[in-house]
Amino acid sequence: MDGTVFCYLLWSIRVISFCLVNWGVLDCLGTCKKWLLGVGCTSMTSSHPFFDDIRSRSSVDPPQTEEPTEIGELVNEPLQTSLKPHGTVTSSVRELLECPVCLNAMYPPIHQCSNGHTLCSGCKPRVHDRCPTCRHELGNIRCLALEKVAASLELPCKYQGFGCMGIYPYYSKLKHESQCAFRPYNCPYAGSECSVMGDIPYLVTHLKDDHKVDMHNGCTFNHRYVKTNPQEVENATWMLTVFSCFGQYFCLHFEAFQLGMAPVYIAFLRFMGDDNEAKNYTYSLEVGGNGRKMIWQGVPRSIRDSHRKVRDSFDGLIIQRSMALFFSGGDKKELKLRVTGRIWKEQ
Repeated sequence: MDGTVFCYLLWSIRVISFCLVNWGVLDCLGTCKKWLLGVGCTSMTSSHPFFDDIRSRSSVDPPQTEEPTEIGELVNEPLQTSLKPHGTVTSSVRELLECPVCLNAMYPPIHQCSNGHTLCSGCKPRVHDRCPTCRHELGNIRCLALEKVAASLELPCKYQGFGCMGIYPYYSKLKHESQCAFRPYNCPYAGSECSVMGDIPYLVTHLKDDHKVDMHNGCTFNHRYVKTNPQEVENATWMLTVFSCFGQYFCLHFEAFQLGMAPVYIAFLRFMGDDNEAKNYTYSLEVGGNGRKMIWQGVPRSIRDSHRKVRDSFDGLIIQRSMALFFSGGDKKELKLRVTGRIWKEQ
């Protein structure tokens, strides 16, 4: 390793260790930020207010030997859900741990240039191994000191605005947020790539006002689907209907899609909530004509699973085109399907 870089890293770790012991995390972070972002080894022997202050205190004790901490162990630690004051991290700390390229929080490995500017591992390839701040070559320098500081921090969940009040260790926060019960839902509308997110009441209003979705009250339904040219499959996501039932909301989908060489029709139900709640309900679908009928019974899927994921898993009532046209009757040139069904709650 380059002597200057090694010297810089050694002094970084010793200075931060001293600060953590004598000043506490919050008192030393502002000074550490200045040190990490610009003080090089060449200025260590020169007069500097930072070092003058350290010299005026007791001498820095040599770092104590300790077992190396694996980041994987930090990530897999039990999640901390205690309610603590949200003053544990200041805005300056957030800025220190923020990648200057993607503006997201940085996680190991955190890279730095020879001048101390940091960025996340995901953005390093994007800047072609050049520091986005000073344009110096990045190399393979890892900012172990900043990673150690991050390991000592606790942060609120980013879904705090949706009701999550927990405080989590820095390296456990990402895992928690991927499973947080308060994280918002994606819009369940399948007719377009809608990017709207929110809680269930907000999405219900959004579906009604923006997508003009049919809203129904009750646990039974009877719908008729008509298509003049059943040979077409493209743009055949025909209908999404929302039902209010048992104090919950359910989305009924009916559409055509290509399965192999032939188009098929599928109907399925999704629950507007989490999967553990969806398992409390069951639904049935029935379609028929000319003295024949098909019946499907299943558990609604949560809208946490995308519309495409549910459809492509064939988790619903699937009707081959030839059978659908047989149910339609007549000259079999026009699709006329009546789908009935009901929703009930398991005891």
